[in-house]
Amino acid sequence: MSDDVTTVPGRKACSALSPAGLTRRSLLTGTAQALGTAALLSAARAVVPGGAWAAGLDTPETTKVVLGFIALTDSAPLIVAREKGLFAKYGLPDADVQKQASWGTTRDNIELGSAAGGIDGAHILTPMPYLISSGKVTKNSQKLPMAILARLNVNGQCISVSNRYKAGGVTTEARSLKAAFADARKAGKEVKCAMTFPGGTHDMWLRYWLAANGVDPDRDVSTIVVPPPQMVANMKVDTMEAFCVGEPWNAQLVAQNIGFTALTTGELWSNHPEKALGLRADWVEKNPKAAKALLMAVLEAQMWCDKPENKAEMARILARREWFKVPAEEIQGRSEGTFDYGTGRVVKDSPHVMKFWRDHASYPFKSHDLWFLTENMRWGYQPADLDARALVDQVNREDLWREAAKALGVPAAEIPASPSRGKETFFDGKVFDPESPASYLASLDIRRA
Repeated sequence: MSDDVTTVPGRKACSALSPAGLTRRSLLTGTAQALGTAALLSAARAVVPGGAWAAGLDTPETTKVVLGFIALTDSAPLIVAREKGLFAKYGLPDADVQKQASWGTTRDNIELGSAAGGIDGAHILTPMPYLISSGKVTKNSQKLPMAILARLNVNGQCISVSNRYKAGGVTTEARSLKAAFADARKAGKEVKCAMTFPGGTHDMWLRYWLAANGVDPDRDVSTIVVPPPQMVANMKVDTMEAFCVGEPWNAQLVAQNIGFTALTTGELWSNHPEKALGLRADWVEKNPKAAKALLMAVLEAQMWCDKPENKAEMARILARREWFKVPAEEIQGRSEGTFDYGTGRVVKDSPHVMKFWRDHASYPFKSHDLWFLTENMRWGYQPADLDARALVDQVNREDLWREAAKALGVPAAEIPASPSRGKETFFDGKVFDPESPASYLASLDIRRA
């Protein structure tokens, strides 16, 4: 597999690359008669450099898939796959990547499906496919089976706080907030902390951080939903005290001197899972070859996004009007690992930088999904008697990820040996053992379940 991303013009990956005297038809007919199977494959690779999709050998059932994205840096693999021609390279020239106004809109459009004007899948908060599959966030509680095909990234989110709390030295250690929030309530102020979707990743990071610092996210504050692109504007007009969201919105808050970064979520849990590539299960079942092609395009885009030499270009792509419509420098700095916390603290080469491929960032560990379900149970988004392992086995399609990775020629060392990453340790010393989620849940002081 080539390390370079190749933009493939035309509607079919093979047709536009045929040299003079050798057409796709001659390759698949006359040449096939003269050459053995191995020679045919060798000729196909010569005609289609860079590992491009060999149409006719494993042709996707459809050339189209409609995917949603939110304006967050971790949507980059989908946008890069579109911009760099990777969807076309693997046989999906009509793949469409559409901006969504909020995670609620993403859910609504997934429920519709592309046949009804919606979408087939999306860059999505990891717990959402589980909430949709179990009917917890759908219309009339209708269960809609979903599939997680890949993790899009690890790390890269932040918890930001209003400047009025800067003197309290708020970081991962934020016990001063309990008294400060209590004082604000006594003065008649409603204390609001924002996240992006109930039960989603940002909600889980915010709740974990608050609870670990003695603040009950349901009783000591009002936890509200705000779409990512609206976070900065809402804090600017003083409607909330803190928020959790992905980039570039935390960087933009600091740039505008409205608030500061208390912590990156990688400081809360190192190399934590974040967004996922989620598809309607019926689309995957109907189009297994297209699902594999989609995965191959996204995985190659993740590899490209993770290379340091590509970060500046990635930022420029995402900054465009049709994607994020923000200054490229507000994307690039933190993407490269430079964090200005807005408190005088600047960290370069942060180990908590967003990763798209390194350290198995793309592989959807089942143990991580089990943690999200356990936390959803903790806060009442899922029932306490949920058979979490059965639901993970239903939704998590790490088997398809492995198939696509092997087809791409990913080295064995970059393919995890197990669907479990083992025990995970959080900033407050709590340990999640995927072999005993109940013990982890019982160790937490503030919880609903």
